[in-house]
Amino acid sequence: MSFKIGLVGLCTSHPDAWVPQIRDMHTTKQIDAEVVAAWDSGETRPAGFAREFCARHAISHPVERLEELLDLVDGVIVHTTNWDRHIEQARPFVEAGKSVYLDKPVAGNLRDLAVVMDWMKPGRRVTGGSVLRYCREVAEYLAVPVEQRGRIHTAYTAIGVDDFNYGIHAYALVSALLGPGIRAVRYLGSSGAKQLMIEWHTGEIALLTIGPAQWLPFTITAVSDRAVKQIETDNNRIYRSMLDAVMPYFTGRSDTPPIPPEVLLEPELAALAARMSWQNNGEKIFLSDLRLDDPGYDGTAFAREYLRARLSTK
Repeated sequence: MSFKIGLVGLCTSHPDAWVPQIRDMHTTKQIDAEVVAAWDSGETRPAGFAREFCARHAISHPVERLEELLDLVDGVIVHTTNWDRHIEQARPFVEAGKSVYLDKPVAGNLRDLAVVMDWMKPGRRVTGGSVLRYCREVAEYLAVPVEQRGRIHTAYTAIGVDDFNYGIHAYALVSALLGPGIRAVRYLGSSGAKQLMIEWHTGEIALLTIGPAQWLPFTITAVSDRAVKQIETDNNRIYRSMLDAVMPYFTGRSDTPPIPPEVLLEPELAALAARMSWQNNGEKIFLSDLRLDDPGYDGTAFAREYLRARLSTK
């Protein structure tokens, strides 16, 4: 019997883009799974949007109450724009032993990230984050023998639009290139966008440009002891790269998480450290300095702005 997937929150373009990809993976027998149900909170979409979405994608069960999904699905993808609601929306499914994928950003404060960490420790099938953590072009570059490409010591990327909802892609992209082990983050200043430096325990450094601005192509520059390489992502492949890596684990075909739980949340933790640094005049913030009482990034305020921006384009 196929693994049954439910969608929680239909705020962004991701559900529209991911459903056809999941169906193609089913058709090509990469996974045995189908999207069977969807629920929307109505926070950034009009009433009845789940019915409209399900009709457009031929999904059997649009539901009006989140708890209705529990008996219909084996796992959920939480797409809700308001990351402050991710924990409350995911919790019933985690506690019921269902798989959960938390779309980016996973959470906006250390308290919620700690809950996700606690869910993952005993081996519950919980994962998530930015699709750029699975960037195929970065993986192809890293597959080149180190004797040819050299040891990477510095990386640079620039991401526009906002500090966190989109900015999280910058932290994910440098994590994909340089791997786990982020030690500290420091705000360097602003030149119309925020300039940040991320340090790794093993000595590598990433420089980031993020903040409210125009959308920018997803690119990253890798500097090694042999060469400089500019890597540009193919936006037509970024969702499929993530789904190819995640869906076997999400659907139970594999028991190996696509990214180890102990490092999955490093991009979000680095983003929290960056926020703390720019609020403290560029103080270096170690990930170990992060505090549970820090409010972090406000998901509810972001969702309001997201809705306002959507209405202003109509």
